[in-house]
Amino acid sequence: MTQFVIKRIYEPANPNDGYRVLVDRLWPRGVSKEGAALDEWAKDIAPSTDLRKWFAHDPAKFAAFTKRYIDEVKQNPEAAGIISNWRKHDKVTLLYGARDSANNEAEVLRQYLLK
Repeated sequence: MTQFVIKRIYEPANPNDGYRVLVDRLWPRGVSKEGAALDEWAKDIAPSTDLRKWFAHDPAKFAAFTKRYIDEVKQNPEAAGIISNWRKHDKVTLLYGARDSANNEAEVLRQYLLK
């Protein structure tokens, strides 16, 4: 069974991270492509631009954001293939750029993948 963890992309890459996937639609500021040490940039499974702008990392909107984002993932025709590929790895680290370590799309996606 695949282990899914989350990590802020600004933290240094570690060999223990396993398969590293950025789940942000936008590239994080100040991070070089080499420094990110990504295996995949899954911007197609990231929250839509409209949802991301509506949420604006407001913790008061997180419950509604979670529901809306999961609905987007379920309706995304590419999501099943992306997730299936991730499940081929022992460990997948979902990387995000947000400052809030609890209220972000990587945590929502991790919880969804664990169900």
